[in-house]
Amino acid sequence: MLDDVQRQVLERIRAYLTAHAIPEPREWRFVPVPAEGTWGFGLPLFPAAAAEVRAKGLRVPVPQRAQELAAALADEVAALPGIVRAEAVRGYLNVYVDAHAYGRRVVDTVLEQAAAFGRAPRRGQRVMVEFSQPNTHKAFHVGHLRNVILGEAVCRILDAAGYDVVRANYLGDIGWHVIKWLWNYLTYHPGEEPPAEDKTVWISQLYIEANQRLKAHPELEPQVRALFQRWEAQDPELVALWQKTRQWSIEGFEEIYRLLDVHFDRVYFESEMEAPGKALVEDLIRRGLARDLRPEGPVIVPLDELLGLDKPTYRTYVVLRSDGTSLYATKDLPLAIQKFREYPDLVRSIYVIDVRQSLYMKQIFKTLALMGFEWADRLYHLAYELVLLPANLVREVDEVDMEDTAPADDRPKAKAASSREGAVLLDQLFHEARRRARAIVDEKNPALPPAVRDQVAWQVALGALKYNMLARENTRFFTFTWDQALDFNGNAAPSIQYAHVRCASLLRKAGGTLPDAVTPTHNLHPAEIALISRLAAVPDAVLRAAAEYKPLHITNAAFGLAQAFNDFYDRCPVLNAADATTRAFRLRLVAATKQALANLLHLLGIEAPEVM
Repeated sequence: MLDDVQRQVLERIRAYLTAHAIPEPREWRFVPVPAEGTWGFGLPLFPAAAAEVRAKGLRVPVPQRAQELAAALADEVAALPGIVRAEAVRGYLNVYVDAHAYGRRVVDTVLEQAAAFGRAPRRGQRVMVEFSQPNTHKAFHVGHLRNVILGEAVCRILDAAGYDVVRANYLGDIGWHVIKWLWNYLTYHPGEEPPAEDKTVWISQLYIEANQRLKAHPELEPQVRALFQRWEAQDPELVALWQKTRQWSIEGFEEIYRLLDVHFDRVYFESEMEAPGKALVEDLIRRGLARDLRPEGPVIVPLDELLGLDKPTYRTYVVLRSDGTSLYATKDLPLAIQKFREYPDLVRSIYVIDVRQSLYMKQIFKTLALMGFEWADRLYHLAYELVLLPANLVREVDEVDMEDTAPADDRPKAKAASSREGAVLLDQLFHEARRRARAIVDEKNPALPPAVRDQVAWQVALGALKYNMLARENTRFFTFTWDQALDFNGNAAPSIQYAHVRCASLLRKAGGTLPDAVTPTHNLHPAEIALISRLAAVPDAVLRAAAEYKPLHITNAAFGLAQAFNDFYDRCPVLNAADATTRAFRLRLVAATKQALANLLHLLGIEAPEVM
């Protein structure tokens, strides 16, 4: 929030340079300066000095001239409102602002902007984020969780940074897994329907059952292949059953998305992309970009060869099987094209996909570039690593589920969360998280009504799960632990939520009515300085997180703010402050902190409880 002050300083410096015929540097760079009990910034004047020495042919060392300019500008800048002093230090112009005025300005800005604090002006630029991507007729398990949580957080952050965000989902609604499910349903469960709730659990059980039957009785597989032939022939009865059962999966997914507070603006289906994908492969062959090795081999795009690369870089992209059946690779090409047909103004199309698919995503992007699509350089793979779950949550799974993990055949799935033999379903994880959170809430505040404790337990449980997956590098592999996720003292959602609760409690004890804006007159305590600095840094954290697609910057900002508040809470009396002005300012500082914490948590998809 020093931006306005910096702009005023630059205007005064530019006027001085113009008056003395000194060329202006191409860019100015502000640097932080250590300042006990106040705020300040430094401006190196070496670029301006160098420009003047060159332009005027001066025989003066650049460092010496930079110090002379800094000394001459110090008096000019010190006269600006809100500046308490400016000084020349070894070629730098160091500027210090009025701590009381700046402190009030930060607090007032947060309270005036409220829920909009930290949000940037609209840019008029559209971004699409494709995430989640579950398969119908399968479980929605914890292997999908990091993807959904990361994708939603990135969408919220990009929206806060001023982008118009299109949330997209891509459902795998066809393939061998669907045929197996339909075979099991028709053979052993004809006419059955899923329960009103937990549809995905019922659907998953039938899929697991299908695999177990085929594993125990491989002689039944010809029945599945026969059903596949009916599918290939688009048997009307089978297609109708597929549409009906697919809708069951979609309804189950929507239940989960509601729990996670996630929504989508556009949903694409794999089945919509198969015919366009096969037509596109034929076009690639005609244009000499693909090589048809059928029936002995697949259809390939020899990327390294086409690009004249000696070192293996993009390798060979397989776009169609030898028997003419499609792969995910067949369908991802028309999917990308369809996105830009619908949204030609996209400045970025982001794919939230497992890090193991990095080469595969590069192959897609490069193939589209070779096809001549100018927007191919606007495609971006936001990679994420897998999460290892606690042993007490993991049931027996098939560790080599190639249908779920082969890069050429499927979008990424976590091996430890494979749905072939059974995996940790989200309801298991949610139940365990809620149970643990409820036990903590019961211990901390047993006086709360049971219904309130239930609500708070869910807010804490879901916040713990989300934050634990966002508070680290996206591509970092980690092991989930309950102790870390539900830590009320460390870098975890409950500790940040608890800081928010502390703010709310202080404000309630003060009567619930916020004092009018006031400029502090007391010497600001270092803990106040630190807290105000954390508040002022929130907008920059949002912009950085959006630029790098890293919610980690938001979790760092939230945790740093919570820590600063806890230090302030311990060291600076609020309700019992020394005088009315100090009390009023500190109450407003508490309210600003509460608002900023809620805003940051919202960007992560986490609720901020009022009690705990």
